[in-house]
Amino acid sequence: MSKIVKKVAFWNWFSPNALIAFSFLSLIASGAFLLWLPVSSANGVSIDPVAAIFTATSATCVTGLSVIDIGTQLSLFGQLVVLALIQLGGLSVMTLSTFFLVLIGRRLGMQSEFALMDAYGVEEVNGIHSLLKWAVVMTFAVEAIGAALLFWRYHLIDPSMAITKAWYYAVFHSVSAFCNAGLSLHADNFIGFQKEIGFVNIIGALIVFGGLGFLPLYNLVTIRFWKRDLRKRGRIALHTKIVLSATVLLIVAGTGIFLLQEWNNALKDLPVVHKVNCALFHAITPRTAGFNVLPMSSLSEGSRFVTGILMFIGGSPGSAAGGIKTTTIVVLLFTVIAMCKRRTEICIFSRTVSNTIVREAFVIFFVFQLLILFSFGALLHTEAATGKVPEASKLLFETISAFGTVGLSIDYTPQLSYWGQWIIIFSMYVGRLGTVAVALFIGREGDTMRIRYAEEEVVVG
Repeated sequence: MSKIVKKVAFWNWFSPNALIAFSFLSLIASGAFLLWLPVSSANGVSIDPVAAIFTATSATCVTGLSVIDIGTQLSLFGQLVVLALIQLGGLSVMTLSTFFLVLIGRRLGMQSEFALMDAYGVEEVNGIHSLLKWAVVMTFAVEAIGAALLFWRYHLIDPSMAITKAWYYAVFHSVSAFCNAGLSLHADNFIGFQKEIGFVNIIGALIVFGGLGFLPLYNLVTIRFWKRDLRKRGRIALHTKIVLSATVLLIVAGTGIFLLQEWNNALKDLPVVHKVNCALFHAITPRTAGFNVLPMSSLSEGSRFVTGILMFIGGSPGSAAGGIKTTTIVVLLFTVIAMCKRRTEICIFSRTVSNTIVREAFVIFFVFQLLILFSFGALLHTEAATGKVPEASKLLFETISAFGTVGLSIDYTPQLSYWGQWIIIFSMYVGRLGTVAVALFIGREGDTMRIRYAEEEVVVG
């Protein structure tokens, strides 16, 4: 009996968050090895090992930060490795591997099912098998449509571009945008496309769809709006309402604030229609794609601050985006409102949110901030040790971008020291896994308390 208990306790270390963590770690290691090979380099000489690890981590964690120019320093083979890492990282190793098991008719294991339910943020889905199949098919379908549209735009912008090159660039950037990776084959990211409204909006739409998560999209497409019977029609779930409302609000507010702050600064030389379009794109991309159509170094401090907030919030659960997630910030906001009104229950869209969800939201918010502060302090120390005076605001921006798996940088990533690069690698990895997953992985589940202690007041605030 004791041997059975020990065996169960041993396997608990590998389920479900630990499995996801080790899967990502294995993918990063494999990708880094392939990128380190001479065949991955454009000049046939192996790139720096740390640069290979950094690039593999950034691609797998769909972050977008880079210490090299993948468009010029990597060969076609190296770029295809990066593309594969982005795709696998975006869908996640666990989702893809389980999907193929389902496809060939094998039964899902309990650990895999728990991991998937945790990743999608729900206790129960109407058929986890159907959700998995739909998620993967939807991903490839949206990426294919995006690639076709981008190919069309590439052909219109530069008719002399070879057909194969146009298709390759279209596929790469479609996958990178939908997976919210932010890695580009263009040396200046998308700055050269800032006046190409069609191209910019296609990329923006892919980012938004990739950041919504599978559950809201699955919920919307399964509702039979034409049926009168509410039971047969289905309903829009609270999760979907929160995700859609928060996404629209953040995009609209971000666009307005960016226009106000950059109208006579970074946007001053652009026509009005391009000003609005670039502002819209820079309200979308911090959550959490990392593409940019304006030089990040030209942005005002106010815009960098707003961008930092958007990077901190990120996208939605079950998506390729990072950050604390839109649902977390909405739950926290309504919790504060409820406390100010002296209400004991937190209600959103006429639905009560459980105290467990509220506690999880506070833990995510606190742990995310704590990790950012820890890494930021470590970066200040490592960069000061090089003899240079570290630029604190840029390092903080870099840290938030890494933890939020965004990829935006104020031209500072290539300047990081050896240990600074390792800190950002750690930040990207932890940010991709999610603060809750890391907390559950490190901490063991405690026993249920059988003794209730006496309450005593503590003064706070």
